[in-house]
Amino acid sequence: MAYFILYGKNRPMETGSMYGIKSKKMYSTTHDRRRFISDAYKVLALGGITMLGFGMKPNDNPPAARHTRSGRADTRHGGPETSSILIINEKFSSLKHANGWLNSRALSNSDLKNKVIVVNFWTYTCINWLRQLPYIREWSQRYKNKGLIVIGVHTPEFGFEQHLSNVRTATSKLNVDYPVAIDNDRVIWETFNNNYWPALYVFDAKGKLRHQKFGEGGYDECEQVIKQLLYESAAVDLDDGLVHSVGKGVEAPADWNNLFSPENYLGRVRTENFISMVERSQDRRKNYTIPEQLKLNQWALSGEWTFNAENIHSKMPGVKIAYQFHARDLHLVMGPSMNGKPVQFRILINGESPGNAHGTDVDEKGNGIVIE
Repeated sequence: MAYFILYGKNRPMETGSMYGIKSKKMYSTTHDRRRFISDAYKVLALGGITMLGFGMKPNDNPPAARHTRSGRADTRHGGPETSSILIINEKFSSLKHANGWLNSRALSNSDLKNKVIVVNFWTYTCINWLRQLPYIREWSQRYKNKGLIVIGVHTPEFGFEQHLSNVRTATSKLNVDYPVAIDNDRVIWETFNNNYWPALYVFDAKGKLRHQKFGEGGYDECEQVIKQLLYESAAVDLDDGLVHSVGKGVEAPADWNNLFSPENYLGRVRTENFISMVERSQDRRKNYTIPEQLKLNQWALSGEWTFNAENIHSKMPGVKIAYQFHARDLHLVMGPSMNGKPVQFRILINGESPGNAHGTDVDEKGNGIVIE
């Protein structure tokens, strides 16, 4: 069993959402009650559990995306609402080096001739992409019979995201019904000279790149570009309005005004602000302790854990993880041990059950289970 415990002091709190993904199944927790989380987040794991990272985004000032160490686009929601179109001297690159396809046979350039194309780079644990997804889905549905084709390029960040069965499960669970090119070798990523999750590239019917967007936001501008390019290709009877999709659960828009905690990783290669009293050891089990106090964005462990390159892992009962953060939502990538046995977990807030603030993965007492 695993337990997630949130501790707050005297300030109001907003329960976050825990997003955990194991190799085959995704777990998302969303909350109805709005508070500000501003203190420690603790996890008790009984059984074996693997954790990879917390997914939150800092409250930066610029609306533009930036290149993080992980390559993820770190951006505020929003962007200019204009229909200006870039004329970029780049042609659509072939997708022939995809490792495989979902929702479609392999698409060649001839299949895409005279089509307005939206290429969306994504990986299924990326919270930025999950919040972008409602717009991508709706654009595909609204304009696919008007000459638009949306192609998702799934370029994994973590090793488990390379498994086709995992991506297939994610596309099904998230209702991704447009063609998806599998880019495990990052050949398409490199061909596009891409550096971000998520990234959007919009090509006109002649195959020229006319618009690009890195990170979240700018949805009105992007849709206006799509519509203008469809008109250029002689499309008719386009809807006058724009998509104003409000995602739910893990797809809900970020609360940027109350987001002061950055994305972090739990593996030894990328982690930051780890302050357990025992120094972490590479690929070796060690007993850790949690300090009495954590500052904002610090995290710590209790019990016997192993630091791997991409994750932390424990086979022991009663282990804990504590993280102090300030955000509306918390997303955690997690999974059971290598033997695949289910791992139960529990979330507590200020030492108490979450009650009505529980998400889709837990009950009112905070109990949940990672099955696969």
